[in-house]
Amino acid sequence: MGLPGVGALSVPALAQGAAAPAAQPAAPAASAANPDKPLATVNGVAITQRDLDVASEDLGDRLPAMPEAQRRTYLLNYLIDMKILAQAAEKAKIGDTPDFARRLAYFRDKVLLDDYLAAEVKKAATPEAAKALYEDTVKGMKPEEEVRARHILVENEADAKKIEARLKAGEDFVKVAAEVSKDPGSAKEGGDLGFFTKDRMVPEFAEAAFKLKPGEISAPVKSQFGWHVIKVEEKREKPVPTFDEVKEQVDSYLAQKAQQDIIVSLRKDAKIERLDEPPAAPAPTPGAPAPATPAEPKKP
Repeated sequence: MGLPGVGALSVPALAQGAAAPAAQPAAPAASAANPDKPLATVNGVAITQRDLDVASEDLGDRLPAMPEAQRRTYLLNYLIDMKILAQAAEKAKIGDTPDFARRLAYFRDKVLLDDYLAAEVKKAATPEAAKALYEDTVKGMKPEEEVRARHILVENEADAKKIEARLKAGEDFVKVAAEVSKDPGSAKEGGDLGFFTKDRMVPEFAEAAFKLKPGEISAPVKSQFGWHVIKVEEKREKPVPTFDEVKEQVDSYLAQKAQQDIIVSLRKDAKIERLDEPPAAPAPTPGAPAPATPAEPKKP
């Protein structure tokens, strides 16, 4: 549709005590009406369903795949271990260090940023906006021809001419392609490349393919990949993608554009001073002599 585009890690070691949840009872399901009901306490500090939700969002796809009940137990044990270690860190006064305060401020800013952008994107990337963008985009799309072709790829012209002769003598293209084509991606499919537009192929190949009528076979064609013999199966006008086919792409574009617009707007109104750069050289005083330049080194 042409719209522009917006490493897995293991769960931290403190959660490894929960890595075999099947040996433990599943965490009780909290009532949806009371997500603040304690599921466990650690030295009197409660852990609730809301805490589990935050942990689940934070860990994301780093969580092992497991049934829901085991997953809840895993998360609960993760939070129990976290509370135990956090309380130990408090007693060790880790939270009183300047480095801790600096990192805490950083992660606070990051969470604020994430939540703010998520809220603003939700306002901008609405179903109505997505539909309007789709309709505006497809309205400006021009019909584009596609062909469905097969090809046989070989290393030299002599081999390509032999293949052309075999095909003109009546041999089946699919069978010959599977037998001799050097293209690992299409040989086993009888050389089938599916439907493609002209810009999807290297120029020499595209020019030859789009000149053929359905059922016709080309003379050998040279490209950067070797020598091709091409057969066009069908020609058609490229269908306009449906909204459902591109909805994910449209939503992604709207989200990225909204984020970009917000950042550009806020930067424009913010007072930003870069203190890590050297000051700009002062403008020369009118009438003052030009600064001296180093003498050119003598030629040998």
